[in-house]
Amino acid sequence: MIGQLIFGVLFIGAMALAIYNARNIFRNIQLGQDERRTDQPAKRWKAMLLVAFGQKKMFKRPFPALLHLFVYLGFCIINIEMLEIIIDGLFGTHRVFSRLGGFYAFLIGAFEWLALSVLIGCVLFLTRRNISRLKRFFGIEMTPWPRTDANLILIAEIALMAAFLTMNAADYKLQLLGAPNYARAGAFPVSGWLLPLLPDTIPTLVGIERFCWWFHIIGVLIFLNYLPYSKHLHILLAFPNTYFSNLNPKGRFSNMGSVTNEVKAMLDPSYTPEAAATPLHFGAKDIQDLTWKNLLEAYTCTECGRCTAVCPANMTGKLLSPRKIMMDTRDRMVEVGNNIRKSKNNEQKDDGKSLLDDYITREEIWACTTCNACVEACPVNINPLEIIMELRRYMVMEESQAPASLNTMFGNVENNGAPWKYAQADRANWVKGS
Repeated sequence: MIGQLIFGVLFIGAMALAIYNARNIFRNIQLGQDERRTDQPAKRWKAMLLVAFGQKKMFKRPFPALLHLFVYLGFCIINIEMLEIIIDGLFGTHRVFSRLGGFYAFLIGAFEWLALSVLIGCVLFLTRRNISRLKRFFGIEMTPWPRTDANLILIAEIALMAAFLTMNAADYKLQLLGAPNYARAGAFPVSGWLLPLLPDTIPTLVGIERFCWWFHIIGVLIFLNYLPYSKHLHILLAFPNTYFSNLNPKGRFSNMGSVTNEVKAMLDPSYTPEAAATPLHFGAKDIQDLTWKNLLEAYTCTECGRCTAVCPANMTGKLLSPRKIMMDTRDRMVEVGNNIRKSKNNEQKDDGKSLLDDYITREEIWACTTCNACVEACPVNINPLEIIMELRRYMVMEESQAPASLNTMFGNVENNGAPWKYAQADRANWVKGS
């Protein structure tokens, strides 16, 4: 009973903390402006199934995609066994689903092969990050914490899978020795290899099996509550993020409702836009000016660096890194959310900071060529370009600040109806003599 009580307290406490963290994340995302992303549900389900479940975009690089698929499937499917562990922990049973007979043996055997694939995948990923040192895992935004975070998760997954296989091996040996409460159940094609390494005394084996059982369940509960502070939150958020993807063709920019209202008012003096339709800003200066989808994408970013690796501006040595754009947006969102929760009445107060300038510099924003390479490369359909364009819109339309070359182009469009510096009457002269 003592073990059951301890387990119950740990489980309830961990779930309560997970719910608290989830609520904070949801509230932070709600800081963004409203945006409709519920049209064309059939296309959205298809995008989620192909990109999030099927990991379609990952397979542009087959080798890491295959490793990621092993880790992803293995870790998710093995955690189905958590249901049995939770029931055993709460009610004091042992392998409660063993009554399923042959199907249970199939499940445990499949879990073991998947656990082995997770182990191999995580070891290879650690090697790629820390020994091969691939370029895209480094950059000015990849400070010690993001690199440590990635390594911690990989090491934790290795430890959890090792505990799972050791637990099964000890359980299997106890079954073979005829220990009380360890009836023959399950199949152990991988953990069976560990039997020669284990002792033959029943009390010691029970201690190993129980230790690994507690280590596994506590490790999973810690992992669950670590996710909100880690880039690995994409394990959960990749699914809603891909469902709410932008279904428009890449390169099609959205019209600003505020500008549309201004144009309609100019064309029709009787037009009166709704007060709610008028925003505080043109474009975005801080995270409150972005949409909830932009903020969801910031939380979903896995910091894999595929966007930055294909960015032509970054390749030529410019300051822009699309990955940094998403990381900075997330950091600013968390900061604002924490400030609100610390205030007396949960009010947003000006802390003297903003996403633009304090987190993302203007040099980064104007380095973007709007080529959409980052959008195409992202394995979970994140769109850094939307944030970049909203920050640009703010600088141009609110502050009237833009590079000299763009100001020249704006002037030509205003005066000549084209970006080039010649009169409209001369715009077709290039065809003469052809």
